[in-house]
Amino acid sequence: MRVLLVDDETEFVTTLAERLSFRGFKVDYAIRTIDALALAEKNEYDLAVLDMKMPGTSGLELKGLLEKIQKDMKFIFLTGHGSEADYVAGSSASACYLVKPVKIETLIAKMHEAVKA
Repeated sequence: MRVLLVDDETEFVTTLAERLSFRGFKVDYAIRTIDALALAEKNEYDLAVLDMKMPGTSGLELKGLLEKIQKDMKFIFLTGHGSEADYVAGSSASACYLVKPVKIETLIAKMHEAVKA
């Protein structure tokens, strides 16, 4: 599975990318929207795992931009700042909405579910 991770927390996203790579996933990551879009222009992804709250462009906004580039991409939202409104928005716009910190096993299971859906 080819995965794009986007999160403005550099340490979090690099660690998550490494952990997923060790488990056999092909992972690219970005900490800025512009970099995520550039990666999506160059590579095909099965799934994007997006931070819900980022400076400038929200995860929901980024999802819309990524869908214009790759119509079949699936999405999972992660957040460290969960609110009920974010949960409702994120849940309806993605395969899954998870709150950080998330267990790697839980994330992987949700990733497989999202791609199969």
